[in-house]
Amino acid sequence: MATDRLRASTEKTRPSVFWPLAAIVVPLVGLIFKIEVEGGENLPREGAYVLAPNHLSEIDPLVVAVAVWRVGRAPRFMAKESLFRVPGLGWALRATGMIPVARATSASAARATLEASETLARHGRGVIVYPEGSLTREPGLWPMRGKTGAVRLALAGGIPVIPMAHWGAQQVLPRYGKLKLWPLRRRVRVLVGPPVDLSEYADAGTSQTALVEATDVVMADIAGLLSQLRAEPAPVERWNPADHGQKETGRLEP
Repeated sequence: MATDRLRASTEKTRPSVFWPLAAIVVPLVGLIFKIEVEGGENLPREGAYVLAPNHLSEIDPLVVAVAVWRVGRAPRFMAKESLFRVPGLGWALRATGMIPVARATSASAARATLEASETLARHGRGVIVYPEGSLTREPGLWPMRGKTGAVRLALAGGIPVIPMAHWGAQQVLPRYGKLKLWPLRRRVRVLVGPPVDLSEYADAGTSQTALVEATDVVMADIAGLLSQLRAEPAPVERWNPADHGQKETGRLEP
């Protein structure tokens, strides 16, 4: 596809630890999935961005990472701070520029968000943030209500939010289900949208109301992209786990 022929950015062409990792991961993922990327031109070739995909399977981070790599950027995720203290793994996370997420008080979390945003802007890096915070609880696998972390990160540094939707990974690993590797090369479609228009929230600061509204705009764009992939309308309202007696994190019990 045209997107796959786009020239790689300078970030990807510079020597880095991503290359040996990609040499292993990309071919393996290619055996499992036939990933088709559309709209890759919407992902900036250079500079910072926050990529916000939907989350419907434990395996979809591999799909998202390979899609981002094929478009020409290095895939970096937000990762729990505790993982950075694991011997070996911590080195790999730091070497690939992953962004630590601290579970702390609101004041320290806000400070950490600002520092992470400044780091992204300073180095011109992109980061992948799942705005739902966990696998969707929505019965039909549509995006559920989002958390404000992605928007906070973007607004703190004037960084664009790029919505992404994908569909098909759940055939290989259903949500909280068992891995189904056969048949190989199952089709997965990935659609990257244009930057979300958050201009009216640029001066929102720490206003929770504004941040929630901005997050709703992002989730609506993600749902719209998924609607295109699925060729069916998305629910008008986002699923709220609290309204259905569900926890927002952890394994979803039947």
